[in-house]
Amino acid sequence: MQSLINGIQRFQDEVYSSKQVLFQRLRSGQSPSTLFITCSDSRIDPALLTQTEPGELFVLRNAGNIVPPFRSRLSGAEDMCVAATIEYAVSELKVSDIIICGHSHCAAMTDLLDPQQLADLPAVRRWLGYTNVDYRLAELDRDEVHDPNERLDAVVEENVLCQMSNLMTHPCVARAVAANALKVYGWTYRLETAEVLACKWATSEFVPIAQFVPDDHCLKMRAA
Repeated sequence: MQSLINGIQRFQDEVYSSKQVLFQRLRSGQSPSTLFITCSDSRIDPALLTQTEPGELFVLRNAGNIVPPFRSRLSGAEDMCVAATIEYAVSELKVSDIIICGHSHCAAMTDLLDPQQLADLPAVRRWLGYTNVDYRLAELDRDEVHDPNERLDAVVEENVLCQMSNLMTHPCVARAVAANALKVYGWTYRLETAEVLACKWATSEFVPIAQFVPDDHCLKMRAA
């Protein structure tokens, strides 16, 4: 705890004073351009990764960067929390982009590959039910992919694709995408190399961010 208190003091004495104009401007409100959905993992820092300032990202974090499909009657507090954050970002803040960012060495995805680890974690087990990666796991088994790291990377990417699809079930997102007011992207971040891969939605392929072309990498789906 003392290290956190010391950090606050350094922030107040050094960081805040150097960015005082920015923080004063933020008093009047926020207008982030992007909703960044990522994992709660302590090793992920969205602002550090994207080199953004306060006020630029609206961040939603949870175990496994999961977006439950929309229901008109929400079944649980966790569904409502995610849905409310998405709705506020899209309908009130008018973000122009949503990024769902998975990451390597994700403990939540590791648990999917070894469900026995969830025996004493009923809430986590229920939450991971929104991942819908069984088909990809079956493909890996069919192709005799047994390397643990390769299987984990594949599941991390598949989960991002599934959550992008789940995101489109939210009415506010579907309307904004249909109106060309919003684009949805899928990324994965490799902790060990700092590499970021972006999904090409048409092929479900993840390629280095250096090859990122917004119109090629955004989710393209007609609203219902």
